[in-house]
Amino acid sequence: MSASAMNLTKRLLSGAAIATVALVLAACSDEKKETASTAPTEASETAANPATDAITTASTAAAPASTEAKPAAGTEVAQSTAAELPSSEGSVDQAKLLEPGVLPEMALGEANAPVTIVEYMSMTCPHCAAFHNNTFEAIKTKYIDSGKVRFIVREFPFDPRAAAAFMLARCAPEGQYFPMISMLFKQQQQWAAAQNGRDALLQISKLAGFTQESFEACLTNQKLLDDVNSVMQRGAKDFGVQSTPTFFVNGEHYSGDMSVDVMSALIDSKL
Repeated sequence: MSASAMNLTKRLLSGAAIATVALVLAACSDEKKETASTAPTEASETAANPATDAITTASTAAAPASTEAKPAAGTEVAQSTAAELPSSEGSVDQAKLLEPGVLPEMALGEANAPVTIVEYMSMTCPHCAAFHNNTFEAIKTKYIDSGKVRFIVREFPFDPRAAAAFMLARCAPEGQYFPMISMLFKQQQQWAAAQNGRDALLQISKLAGFTQESFEACLTNQKLLDDVNSVMQRGAKDFGVQSTPTFFVNGEHYSGDMSVDVMSALIDSKL
C-alpha cells in the first residue's frame, strides 16, 4: 500500500483524527427540538465518535416556536390516541431535491410512489441508529413495500468513522447497501466506540464478505471519500440540512428521530 493510501485510512479510522468532512455542522439532532424564542441560539455537542472527544460541532438555530393550537374542550381523550405530527421546518424544491448527485441514488420503493422521503443521516449518529433500528423496518413493510413510499438515503457524515462506514456500504456488493447500513447501525456501539476503529470495522465488514484487501482498497479510495463528502456539502448548501437525521417528506423538512406511529401519521397526512 502506498504511503498516501495508508495516511487516508489512518485519517478515516484514527480515534484522534480531525474530521475529514469539509463542513462542520450539528452532530445529531435532539430527540425533539424544544420550543425556542424567535432569536436563534447556539449550542455545542460532541460528534458521535465516542473514541475521542476531539471532534466537536456546533448546532445551529433551534426549531421555531410551536404554533399548534390547543384542542377544543372534550377532544383531549380522542386526540391522545393519535400520534402528534412533527412540525415542518420549511420546504425545498422537490424537483431540485431529487436531481441526481455525484453518487448513485440509494433508494427503495416505487419511483412513482405518491410520497418520497429523503433522509440525510450520519452513521455514528445515535438518533439515526435509533430510527433505523426501531422504526425503519415497520415503515418499509407498511409503506415502501406496498408502493406508497419511495425512500432515499443520503450520506451526511460528521466524523471520519461515519465517512468510513458510508464508504464501506458503497463498496458492498450490488444490492447490499441497505443491508450493510442496517448491520452497521445495529452494531454501532461496537465500532463507533471502539478504541481501534479500523479493526472493529474490519471484523464487521468481513461478515458482509469483505476481505482485508477489499476493505483497504475501499477506504483508500480518495474519489469515493470526496464524493461522500460532496453529498453532505450539497445537502447543507442547497437544502439547509444542519443535523441528523433530517427527513424531507414530499419536500417538507423535518428533523429528528421519529417513532413508527409518528412517521406513519406523517406519511398518511401526505397520501
